[in-house]
Amino acid sequence: MTSPIQPDDLGFFSVLAGCASLSAAARELGLSTAAVSKHLSQMEARTGVALVNRTTRRMSLTPEGELYLTRARRILGEMDELAQLLGGARAAPQGLLRVNATLGFGRSHVAPVISRFVRKFPEVDVQLQLSVNPPPPSDDAYDVCIRFGEPPDARVIARRIAPNRRLLCAAPAYLARRAAPKSPQDLARHNCIGIRQGDDGYGIWRLTSGRGVGEKTETVRVRGNLTTNDGEIAVKWALDGHGVLMRAKWDIAGYLRSGQLVHVLPDYRTPGADIYAVYPQHLQMSARVRVFVDFLEAALGER
Repeated sequence: MTSPIQPDDLGFFSVLAGCASLSAAARELGLSTAAVSKHLSQMEARTGVALVNRTTRRMSLTPEGELYLTRARRILGEMDELAQLLGGARAAPQGLLRVNATLGFGRSHVAPVISRFVRKFPEVDVQLQLSVNPPPPSDDAYDVCIRFGEPPDARVIARRIAPNRRLLCAAPAYLARRAAPKSPQDLARHNCIGIRQGDDGYGIWRLTSGRGVGEKTETVRVRGNLTTNDGEIAVKWALDGHGVLMRAKWDIAGYLRSGQLVHVLPDYRTPGADIYAVYPQHLQMSARVRVFVDFLEAALGER
């Protein structure tokens, strides 16, 4: 009796689920749209359930399709892990590596590292997906996610790969027009550039001074006439003298060194935002994941 689940179906459906339409899946798989539609219909006929809701323009997974996808990706990961274990003596990693990173950091820092990584390890195919918010840790769509801050989920491995802190800054031209803030509460009277990203509370800045028993954290509700979800745009607005910005040191260090931006309230600290590589526990033995994270940590450490 033929099994309703065929090995080739798993990889096919994993790619299909990541696409917005059958035609997009066809381009990704290098097939015709008709061939993709036929393969999907055959899968649904064998399983006896609908896996995908189809419309003229888009498609979405049915509850059965979501279940199929979760198990398919888990099985594919376990197959890869077994292959890595059996071929442990082979030094060079290989196979598909799916990486997620935030927009600005991914574009400026992760993408250049990947360029050097695939030159050194040409047997690895890397797919980099940039997003405003990091995907939930339970999402099996990625092998490695680069994010700010440790995720509150013990089911994944979170490896700290680089230190990071957010700083307050402003252009000299802005500070020439407005007296530089001397305390966190002064920020309420300044034009503050807003960034809507991740789970951070928008418009709420927390600044800490002192150490130990003398440590004190102040919460300030800030406002301004410019808001974006793109960190690079926010930095450009700060450089143009529009207001005070809170941004990761990774993104503004060069401007601070050149004097194009000035560190504001340097005696105050913001909540930690160290950089982590997050990946599922079942991929911890995967050579391509392990080598990539090592490579990324070494590359960011050079910075």
